[in-house]
Amino acid sequence: MNIRDIPAGESWGCRYRVSTFLDDQGKPIQARLQLGESHPGVPGIWEGIGVIQVRDTERELVQLQDVETLAQYTVRFEDVWDCDTIEWIEEV
Repeated sequence: MNIRDIPAGESWGCRYRVSTFLDDQGKPIQARLQLGESHPGVPGIWEGIGVIQVRDTERELVQLQDVETLAQYTVRFEDVWDCDTIEWIEEV
């Protein structure tokens, strides 16, 4: 399904790509840096699967949470594909 056609109020996920800093194994690095500190990674493209949290249809942006790293990203609609519903399963 297209990101623009997702009904409001339902849980959806998608595949996405984002430009971010990656470690030497190609995984995103989340760092809290002080002014003047260099980032402990190299710029690159991360492709992952994320849970859609917020859509801004006017600016064509989506905020999502990566299921592997739990990092949050804001991604352009054009960098999102393969949208599908999410089935939440409670772990015991």
